[in-house]
Amino acid sequence: MQDDVDVQARWNSVVRRRSFLKGLGVAGVMLPTSGLLAAGVKAAGTKAGAALGGLTAGDAAILRFLAAAEIIETDLWQQYNELGGVTGGNPAYMAALSNLDGDMPQYISDNTDDEVSHAAFLNAYLESRGAEEVSLDEFKILPSSLATGARQVRRLTNLQNLVVDTSFYTRYRSSENPDLGASFAQAVNIVNEPAIPLKDTETPPETDQPVPPVTTAARRMQAIANTAAFHFGYIEQGGASLYSSLALKVRDLEVLRIVISIGGVEVDHFGLWHDKMGNAVAQPLAGVVDPKTGVTFPDLNHNATELSQTNLILPEPTDFLGAGLPEVSVIRPTLTQNAGAVATIKSFTADRLFDGQSAEFFSTVMELAEAADAAQRGF
Repeated sequence: MQDDVDVQARWNSVVRRRSFLKGLGVAGVMLPTSGLLAAGVKAAGTKAGAALGGLTAGDAAILRFLAAAEIIETDLWQQYNELGGVTGGNPAYMAALSNLDGDMPQYISDNTDDEVSHAAFLNAYLESRGAEEVSLDEFKILPSSLATGARQVRRLTNLQNLVVDTSFYTRYRSSENPDLGASFAQAVNIVNEPAIPLKDTETPPETDQPVPPVTTAARRMQAIANTAAFHFGYIEQGGASLYSSLALKVRDLEVLRIVISIGGVEVDHFGLWHDKMGNAVAQPLAGVVDPKTGVTFPDLNHNATELSQTNLILPEPTDFLGAGLPEVSVIRPTLTQNAGAVATIKSFTADRLFDGQSAEFFSTVMELAEAADAAQRGF
């Protein structure tokens, strides 16, 4: 509950608003901070809101937010890739990740390449349709890790002290649906934990990483790698829901093709990481405790239930749409209030992914998010 208060307080503290809507053809439209339409406010996406190149204002807004989201994802995945990818520069981090699966470095590099391609394509497509591209370069102000392998450049995102929402783990094993009001317990309590090594003095890059880890440095590094694995899943399940939600608002069939085609890759990413993270909470690796933060990765297969068993990685059939229909295996959530653009930015904020960012950054990404959520198909 306190996290919800903190996130809302962050929005309330943002007093300056920069309009990014001119390129969308809806300059002058005021959107409420909730991301929902106020009475009398016309939604983007109707014929009257048509933008350059035949894109409606709503379709352009959706593509611009997705481009921003992919730029954010690219930034965080590049940090993971520098340290732990197939050509990563931190051997101990790579070894700890490989304790989860021997191919983890390759998967990290491939996921990074995918996000880079998504961001580049969405911006190029916007330009090809005469709409304004998205750049967040001015907000690359956050410091890099000081650990071996990390480039010393400014970042858009923070991976150095995260609060990872792991409730998706139990959500996808449950027959209940957040779009119908259900809530879910955390699988692992990951609070104030780094997902990348911070400095060589506490996690030397040449440290051996046996299973289970023995030394203080090895236990710290394994806890960091385990956190990364859960963070991978958290990020990508959010993408799966976001693309599914925004696809429902698209008007142009070509734009719809883009959204569902990239969204399918986000679902694929989630399925991969949902599998790999389970190895952090299964034997022989289960039981790792971070010696600095106390974050613990328990054995979720000990006295396991369907909500905890690690190999139950495929989405459990769930209630969907109501009205007495049978349970069905689906991506969830997909409603705007739970899975839309504003919900995504609020979730990233609670994750502390944006810790240290400026008020102008929050204003910018929320403006983009609100415009995307306001889109309507307009048929």
